[in-house]
Amino acid sequence: MAPSLVSPHGQGTGTGPVVRAAGGVVVRLSDRWELQVALVHRPVRADWSLPKGKVDPGETLEACALREVREETGFHCRLGRFLETLAYVDRRDRPKTVAYWLMEPLTGAFEPSEEVDELRWEPIEGALGLLSYDRDRELVAWVGRTLLARSG
Repeated sequence: MAPSLVSPHGQGTGTGPVVRAAGGVVVRLSDRWELQVALVHRPVRADWSLPKGKVDPGETLEACALREVREETGFHCRLGRFLETLAYVDRRDRPKTVAYWLMEPLTGAFEPSEEVDELRWEPIEGALGLLSYDRDRELVAWVGRTLLARSG
């Protein structure tokens, strides 16, 4: 997968400094051994996405990814393999990059907040239907194909 610089909110090309962010594709196996992905609903944006957020000054991308996933999902996770850096223009017409890692939840529980009011564990196909952005769907589809190919 190659990053693309495309605005989901219009034809902007992005101006100003790049907004750096990181997040995770958090996966688990259900009781029926079905691969599930954690998706978060952000009420302010009325969207379903992968957990992610902006890098704090002096913070590494890996630390940001783990922190943001914990803040948005309530789960402390194990950082897995690096997946991809997606590049696009955000809703404020700024260039943005988001680095994603595969993650496994270890402990924790979801609690709704102003930023994220719902978390759903969805099988790959369900996640593809629920996610709001093509770039997230493409990443989740790739993870599903890759993990299912390894297990088969």
